[in-house]
Amino acid sequence: MRKATKKLTVIDLFVGCGGLSYGLEMAGFGILLGTDFWRDCLDTFQYNHKNSKILCGDIRKVKSDEIARSARTPRPTLVVGGPPCQGFSLSGPRKFYDERNRLYLEFLRVVKDLRPRGFIIENVPGLAGLFGGTIKERIIEEFSKLGYKVSAKIMDASDYGVPQSRKRIVFVGLKGAGFEFPEPTHFNGSENGDVPAHGQRKLTVQDAIADLPHLNGYKGAEEMPYESRPRNEYQAMMRKGSPAIFNHVASNHTKQTTDIVSLVPEGGNYKDLPRHLKNTRNFHIAWTRLDRKKPSPTIDTGHRHHFHPTANRIPTVRESARIQSFPDTFRFLGTKTSQYKQVGNAVPPLLAYAIGKKILKYL
Repeated sequence: MRKATKKLTVIDLFVGCGGLSYGLEMAGFGILLGTDFWRDCLDTFQYNHKNSKILCGDIRKVKSDEIARSARTPRPTLVVGGPPCQGFSLSGPRKFYDERNRLYLEFLRVVKDLRPRGFIIENVPGLAGLFGGTIKERIIEEFSKLGYKVSAKIMDASDYGVPQSRKRIVFVGLKGAGFEFPEPTHFNGSENGDVPAHGQRKLTVQDAIADLPHLNGYKGAEEMPYESRPRNEYQAMMRKGSPAIFNHVASNHTKQTTDIVSLVPEGGNYKDLPRHLKNTRNFHIAWTRLDRKKPSPTIDTGHRHHFHPTANRIPTVRESARIQSFPDTFRFLGTKTSQYKQVGNAVPPLLAYAIGKKILKYL
């Protein structure tokens, strides 16, 4: 992985805990600034990006020159982020500038003012098909007016070495060059377990967390020693440079919850429960027990819908972080509830790394 350089710089809007920034830093970019209105995630971001600045506040009230001044640069290489776009589903394609789309429009405003060489936007995949794809095309159109050649693709993190089937739409715009997204590096095996000669098999939940203490009967700790050696390359990569396991604390569950979870088979969900228990939570991801032999589904933000493959509890923050591809050196600050939300909302660093590496070829 490249050493970050000050010549290729990033300002991350709506930064969260910094998964997108962390992956881009791994690829070779210098992260100048992260902005957000939620202090907890900025504390985590700054702890893990010690050479970066932070700006806490409502982006609607922050002028572009203040962002540039805080980042100490008039023009970064990239402006990146995941602006919330919930307003699009309410306002419709003809009301692109509806006030409910304000946060997305603020991202557009900052890109227009700072004139970076490129930008990255990450969002939920449903945006691609909203109103027959009209919103996606309008986003491309608006940034094209600013002189960017824009490409968009729905990417699955599991295709790039993340042990999680997490799909997101990604927009990349560059000045003077059309961007081609990186080819997948990881694949589902055939019936014989074979994968293409140029790739690897997709990583699984077991690949991600099997070396972590099971916490069967005890609570774990915010900091605890490793009990075994890494069992594969992914675990070794996650553990590199970390003196201990952080954020590995089991959640408290009621007896009713543990009793119900104990009835769900590995890879199952509420449909596998006895009839009188199915209606305790009857939406499609309720009571989902992860399958060790498959990539995890998209992890949630601590809503307690996904459970450990073999323990009768939800994954710890550290297990969730491993599934998201955050290394063990990346520590999450704040309450445990806050930590779960930070992990669940983040861009998987290895997905960001793959995008960042490809962008470097254009710069």
